[in-house]
Amino acid sequence: MKIISTNIGERKEIDWKGKKVTTGIFKLPVSKPIFLDTEDVKGDEISDREHHGGILQAVYGYSLRHYDYFKKLHPNVDFTHGIFGENLTIDDLDETKIHQGDTFTVGEAILEATVQRNPCYKLGIRFNDMKIVKQFWNTTFCGVYFKVLQTGNVKTGDEFIQIKSCPENPTIADLYVAKRVEKGFST
Repeated sequence: MKIISTNIGERKEIDWKGKKVTTGIFKLPVSKPIFLDTEDVKGDEISDREHHGGILQAVYGYSLRHYDYFKKLHPNVDFTHGIFGENLTIDDLDETKIHQGDTFTVGEAILEATVQRNPCYKLGIRFNDMKIVKQFWNTTFCGVYFKVLQTGNVKTGDEFIQIKSCPENPTIADLYVAKRVEKGFST
C-alpha cells in the first residue's frame, strides 16, 4: 500500500436545504508532507467532531482502486484525489483484508486501523448527487480510519509497512457490513 495523494480540506460553508452547514469534505491534494497528529491531520478542517477526527478517527484512508467503481456511476464528476473526504489516497487499500488493530508504519508515523467510514449527506453534497450515499453503503468500499500511535509527517510515495496483524479481529469491511445491517440498509 502506497500513498498516491495527501489531501487537506479547508473549512467551507454551504447551503443545505436552506440552512448553513460547515464542512471539511472538500479535500484537495497538497504537494507538501502532511502531519498526522493524535486527533486529526494538522491543517485539515474537521467540522463534525462527533463523526470525524478524535483518537479513533484521526486519519482517513481511501483506496484509489475504488475510484473506478464510482467513476462508472458518476461519469460527469471530476474525481480529484480526496473526493471521498480522505486524507490519504492509497493505491490499494483493501477493507476486506485489513483487520481492526492491524498496525502500520508509514513515513514518520505509526497508524492502527480502527473503524470504517460511514457515509453521510456531506458525501452527497461533495458529489452534487445524494445517490452516492446509498451507492457507497451498498459496497464494502468504505475506507479505513486510523488511530495515530506515533505522530509524524507522511507524503506521497510513502509505503505502508505492516508491523502488527490482528486476524482474530473483524475486518474493516465486516464492521461496515454490520453497521449497514444495523442501519437497515439493504444491498
